[in-house]
Amino acid sequence: MHIIGTGFLAQHLRPLADRYPATVVLAAGVSWAAGTSADDFAREATLLAEVAEKCRADGRRLLFFSTAASGMYGAVTGPGREDVPVTPCTPYGAHKLALEEQLRASGAEHLILRLGHLVGPQQPGHQLIPALVRQMREGRVRLHSGAARDLIDVHDVVTIIDRLLGLDLHAETVNVASGVAVPVERIVDHLEQRLGLSVQRDYREVGVRHVISVEKLRRLVPDVRRLRFDNDYFRRVLDAYVASLAAVTDA
Repeated sequence: MHIIGTGFLAQHLRPLADRYPATVVLAAGVSWAAGTSADDFAREATLLAEVAEKCRADGRRLLFFSTAASGMYGAVTGPGREDVPVTPCTPYGAHKLALEEQLRASGAEHLILRLGHLVGPQQPGHQLIPALVRQMREGRVRLHSGAARDLIDVHDVVTIIDRLLGLDLHAETVNVASGVAVPVERIVDHLEQRLGLSVQRDYREVGVRHVISVEKLRRLVPDVRRLRFDNDYFRRVLDAYVASLAAVTDA
């Protein structure tokens, strides 16, 4: 595969670089769910248009990463499914949905993956878990009351991407997440325990509690069950992340 991008997910996809030569992976663009920069959104739309046109001309498939976070599915009643109409509730969610529609209209062969909240080594500081850890180390963390997040280890995401690309899917949209919505308070509880911290919690506003449907993912990749997406999965994800921080410190 040809990987466009040098960031967090792109780096973790490098072990797959020698596979799927007819696939282009667009792993560049806006990765900050709280971002609202019109210029950044416009640059990503332009990049997608350019890459999609090249893929259309070359007959290659474009793998595009969208979001399954609350910005996309937060207004949906019931689990967020790929086959239901959505009304994004953040500028980031609206941007990603618009890019999905842009790609579908481009004529390029494509696969769209809507991702949950990725967690893993060398993650950008503005993303959810690194931002929480940084705030917690400063003694005070800002939370959205009632919010929940679906965490998934980046290594498991790479495994799932490998399986999905091997199916030679085209013109499909698939949620890639654990399917378990974890209250942010429980995430902070576990991080406090693992980091040996006790922090002040500031609740700023009412958050969104939504569940990402992984029914389609489980149907397409039955052995995803080996990843053990159960109610304790988020703890294992956080434990691995904390261990990666310790490894960097020790080095």
